[in-house]
Amino acid sequence: MTRRVVVTGVGMTTPLGVTTDESWQGLVAGKSGIVSIEEWKTLDFGGHKLPVTIGGRVPNFDPEAWVEQKKDVKRMDRFIQLAFAASHQAWTAAGLPPQLDDAQGNRAGCIVGVGLGGLGGILSAYDNLREKGPRRVSAFFIPMIVSNLAPGNLSIRYNLRGANWAPASACASGSHGIGEAFMHILQGRADLMLTGGVESALDPLAIAGFASMHALCTTGNDDPARASRPFEKKRNGFIMGEGAGMLVLEELEHARKRGATILAELVGYGSSSDASHITAPAENGEGAQRAFREALTQAKLNPEAVGYINAHGTSTYFNDKSETDAIKGVFGAHAKKLMVSSTKSMIGHLLGGAGGVEAVISVMTLLRGVIPPTINYDEPDPECDLDYVPNTAREVKVDVAQSNSFGFGGTNAVLMFRRFQG
Repeated sequence: MTRRVVVTGVGMTTPLGVTTDESWQGLVAGKSGIVSIEEWKTLDFGGHKLPVTIGGRVPNFDPEAWVEQKKDVKRMDRFIQLAFAASHQAWTAAGLPPQLDDAQGNRAGCIVGVGLGGLGGILSAYDNLREKGPRRVSAFFIPMIVSNLAPGNLSIRYNLRGANWAPASACASGSHGIGEAFMHILQGRADLMLTGGVESALDPLAIAGFASMHALCTTGNDDPARASRPFEKKRNGFIMGEGAGMLVLEELEHARKRGATILAELVGYGSSSDASHITAPAENGEGAQRAFREALTQAKLNPEAVGYINAHGTSTYFNDKSETDAIKGVFGAHAKKLMVSSTKSMIGHLLGGAGGVEAVISVMTLLRGVIPPTINYDEPDPECDLDYVPNTAREVKVDVAQSNSFGFGGTNAVLMFRRFQG
């Protein structure tokens, strides 16, 4: 019998709020979580200032509210702490016990996509090394910053004894993590997976690096809330954010047996490589198109079944044009009927965490019957000519939502969620 994979819990922690409800309410209100980062404004690097002093920082985040053992807080980089916050919300929403017993845990795993990992911890430890010597580098330094310690710590927390690893595929990491967790359940290797994506790399070094690549918006420092403008004619780069999005996936009969509330069904996963350039997308989104088709084929859906796409939509010129071309290439005439929005307009680009948060948002759109908008959409770009749900959320029920993620190295990941139909 074909196994089916359902979502029984979701959680997200974003620049719009620590909790899922705070984030969701901000998204449907069209609120921006992009703010000035005041301490960056006075930094001096050899007589030079940072070109970007804004970002999407999770507000009022207290890790001790989410990490059960307080002594562990100092042993975790912020990206792991954020993963704990989103995971606690997803796990609790799924109605699961505080910890699985060994028999249950043997059939459960944790895959969490992470892009840059513990960048803040690396830089802090290096400062200690230079200023105080090798002996002042903490014994916990490596476990703090290694990417797979997000799923590693979560596996310990919930006694998840199956697969435990962290895909690192740049901005597609979260979606790859969810897709691979999905495949573990489909293939009978697990009955339950905690999965998603996380990132916390809001640091001057990362800002300087992305700015040098001309990937960041460098003209929005005076008006942070309006700096991220995906698909809009005046877009000129992304804004970096931080956060985590986590889901509990289960095999359908496993979920039914324990009386879980089913939020949605994950029915398709596609992945591909552009194999063309380390940063620029393939012409016409050719690589993304192949991932779209793979996800649709696995889901056994015609393109016309999709009602909403949560776009990668970074607010860079080439990404947004390429993604638009990819959508038109696969969906044909139906592309003009699709609702396509980029929630990065409100929370920025969460890098490795983007796919996790955007998957949660896709599930929420199916549940709540509301499509979050693309804000700051003032002037249409003739090269981006789809319905981007401009500026105002739209109350409409859709049956299928697609979530797109693309990353440096030409990597693409697509997830297909369907309203649960029993």
